[in-house]
Order: sequence, then C-alpha cells, then structure tokens
Amino acid sequence: MTADSQPMDGDCDVAAQIPVIETERLIMRGYRLGDFPSCVAMWGDPLVTRYIGGKPASEADAWRKLVFYTGHWALLGFGFWALEEKATGSFVGEAGFGDFKRDIQPSLQGIPEIGWVLTPSAHGRGLATEAVRATVDWGARHFGPVRTACLIAPGNTASIRVAEKCGYRAAERTTYAGEPVTIFRRSLAVGRGEESG
Repeated sequence: MTADSQPMDGDCDVAAQIPVIETERLIMRGYRLGDFPSCVAMWGDPLVTRYIGGKPASEADAWRKLVFYTGHWALLGFGFWALEEKATGSFVGEAGFGDFKRDIQPSLQGIPEIGWVLTPSAHGRGLATEAVRATVDWGARHFGPVRTACLIAPGNTASIRVAEKCGYRAAERTTYAGEPVTIFRRSLAVGRGEESG
C-alpha cells in the first residue's frame, strides 16, 4: 500500500456525500461495504429477481451493482440509496435514479430512470411506495421539472401499483433483453401521486 492508498476498511468518502433521506419508517442512505451480504442475499433471492432479469444474481453480480451504485453518485450526483428500516436497523432494499445506458426503443437516453427493489421480508408493507415517493420528491428538487421513467415487467403487478400510486403512467410497451416490458413515465414537476399525463 502506498502513502496515497486508502485501506479497504469499508465506507469511502462518496458514501458521506450521498444525501440521507428519512421517511416515516425508512432511512435512505448510501450503500456501505457492510451492506454487501444483505445485497447478495436480496439479489440472490428468486422471489426478488422473478421480474428483474428472471434469475437470481450471483455474488459477483451483486458486487457489480453495489459498485455501480457508489460510482453513480460519484460521477453523476444521483443514484440508488440503501433502504434501512428505522425500527429494526435492517437492510430492506434499495431505491433511486439511474442512467443505465440501456439499448432500448424508444430510447431512455438522458431520462432519469427510477427503480426500486425490496427484500421479501419488506414486501406488502407499503415500504416501496414510501421509498419511491421520497425518491420522486428528491428527484424533483435535484433534477427540476423533467420527465422520468421506469421499466416494469407486465406481470409485476405489485411494482405497477407502486408506480401508479407515485404518479407514473404506462406509456409504451416494448422489449428489453428479449423480454416484454412497459415503460412508465412521470413528470417530476407534478405533485406527489398526481396524474403526469
């Protein structure tokens, strides 16, 4: 290790620069190295990945996601938060905005893409809606009045309900990575949960 090197002891300066958002039941914060086992468990669960890629992610895939999230904040000033349940301190998922450089038509180039995923223990409790609303509110302050989007598999009725509760509306049906998806769109200038047109 050189004098300029940082030890591999966990949290880096990037995590300290990521805004922390508190909702009624969640703390939304930057990912930490200590979150990696929880990230691996979540993305390795077939229930979680049923509509996101269709198969459980490997440990290496989960690592790439965690590094991607951290790098996103460092390079673009936005990204995904780890979701921590206030009552228990448990990792319960992630939510945020990304620029995924997807090869998809219609193109999402330059459009912030919102996403969320929760651990199975957090399903059905309204935590996804709580996290997405907080993400949308942050995005409205950060991006200004822009349109945002999300991709949802047609069978993922739980995520479709969350998107619609948070003001996203089905706009186009297309395919991504050979699978059917619906692009939902929303203007961040519109108030929470309102029709976005």
